[in-house]
Amino acid sequence: MLSASARLLRLVSLLVARPSWTCAELAQRTAVTERTVRRDIAKLRELGYAVGDRLGEMDAAFVHTPRPEEPQITSGMLLELAAACRRGERARMSYRDWQGRTTVRDVDPYRLVHTGRRWYFVARDVARGQWRTFRADRVDRLQPAGLPVELVDPPDPALLVSRSVATGPYTLYATIRLPVPMGRALRLIPSTVGAHRPDGPDATIVEVGGPDADGLARYLIGLATPLRVLSPEPVRQALLRLTRELYEDNE
Repeated sequence: MLSASARLLRLVSLLVARPSWTCAELAQRTAVTERTVRRDIAKLRELGYAVGDRLGEMDAAFVHTPRPEEPQITSGMLLELAAACRRGERARMSYRDWQGRTTVRDVDPYRLVHTGRRWYFVARDVARGQWRTFRADRVDRLQPAGLPVELVDPPDPALLVSRSVATGPYTLYATIRLPVPMGRALRLIPSTVGAHRPDGPDATIVEVGGPDADGLARYLIGLATPLRVLSPEPVRQALLRLTRELYEDNE
């Protein structure tokens, strides 16, 4: 059975090839139930795809209300990125950063990762010599360079995206220690919010980002769990101050 990400890509490919399908036909092509197809179509609509409001008679209940603030991804670009990952050759990419600035760079495509809300393009930035994650909806153009490349020691793409999403772009980062195993730490602070690493079998180190020391301190208090701020000192002091204020207000 296809993974959820692979299934979404397969659906996009089918819808590009032929815009009119019944739910039963798509279920047969993707080897899942019609109920799963409906969920996948709803997910594509949430991601900004212009999927028709009817998939045969059974899909009349689906109505898509676009959210202007959400990233809009064209199916053509997503398929182009997927094809670049399969080709195994260098490409020239035009990309917009979070401030809207456009740069052109050479990349070695590797993988597409779906986080549940967005698609990320994982590639090696040739000029920087680093593995990077790029939001797929910010890729304006990708042109094959015709140069085959062999990827040496590629990273875990899901882990790379998780760390990238969790740690940027923020102006301040804090490192904390939770006296709980990794599994529970991930339930307290999701991988999309913090970068985790085990500290023995019964503790976890987590790096989280925020706008300022007070904002991070308020977030940590809201976890309602024992923790220790390892760094930086301004976050530790802000946490102590807010804790004292809460104590005094409720004494």
